[in-house]
Amino acid sequence: MIDTGSIREARGPKISLDSLRPYAVTVESERTAMGSVEEVLTVFLTNSECPFTCLMCDLWTHTLDAPLEPGQVIAQLDTALQQARGARHIKLYNAGNFMDSRAICVADRLEIAGRLDGFETVIVENHPKMCTPALAEFAAMLSGNLEVAMGLETVHPDVLPGLNKRMTLEDFAAATERLLGWGIAVRAFVLLGLPWVHSDEFVLWATRSVEWARATGCHVSSVIPTRAGNGAMDTLALNGHFTSPTLAQLEAVQTHALPGPGRCFVDLWDAGRFAECGDCREERIARLHRINLSQTLEPEIECGACSHAI
Repeated sequence: MIDTGSIREARGPKISLDSLRPYAVTVESERTAMGSVEEVLTVFLTNSECPFTCLMCDLWTHTLDAPLEPGQVIAQLDTALQQARGARHIKLYNAGNFMDSRAICVADRLEIAGRLDGFETVIVENHPKMCTPALAEFAAMLSGNLEVAMGLETVHPDVLPGLNKRMTLEDFAAATERLLGWGIAVRAFVLLGLPWVHSDEFVLWATRSVEWARATGCHVSSVIPTRAGNGAMDTLALNGHFTSPTLAQLEAVQTHALPGPGRCFVDLWDAGRFAECGDCREERIARLHRINLSQTLEPEIECGACSHAI
């Protein structure tokens, strides 16, 4: 049986982190809602562990066991802002939920709003069940627009309950409706590759999930290949219940999802691990990156080594 206890028992050790420093800071390009391509500062805050223990999650490896002290998140943000390089958009990802007071206390949340003056867009991640009116209050304190990224994961009726996410599609839709009513835009994280589902159906369910997110009101869908490596997913793989998705499947989802409405990004972090062919891997990943920025499909790449055209 897959439950919180069994997921945690399968884990390995966490990475040692400094509570006064973000564990990663990046500046990357992203296509905006207005159609321009602009730099986004992404801050991966070192935070306490998320209270939800999702089956597929590996973010817990970059979390602390205890809540942060007031002011520690602010110190992390100040460090990150030194790398902003003029970016006008910022993502604050904390391997959990922005509205979790164990991760970011109320006092720090108010301080964060002041630190972000001048950013046109502020993007945070949050569980649908934590989308309270306090998010609207935080949005009102910002000089720019707030966006909330939530894990939809999948609309597969049998798999979603098994992910231990403790959320239904109705929960997600209700949270989206509330956020949109507060003038807050919504992003959806969608999984490519599901446990207990044959790999032949990976593209189908990822595409259906993107379409459902759009119909619900999400202006961005981010498709993330599901990875083993967190313990629980490795156990499922060993027992024949999970197969890693492929780069070709990621390409297929992008092809099905474009053009919009809205934007659809495919996550390319560590995308090389999903490639079937080393000869065409880099060229194909570069093509996916260009399409992420343009939201316009390009001709397929043909590879003489693997005789594969995507």
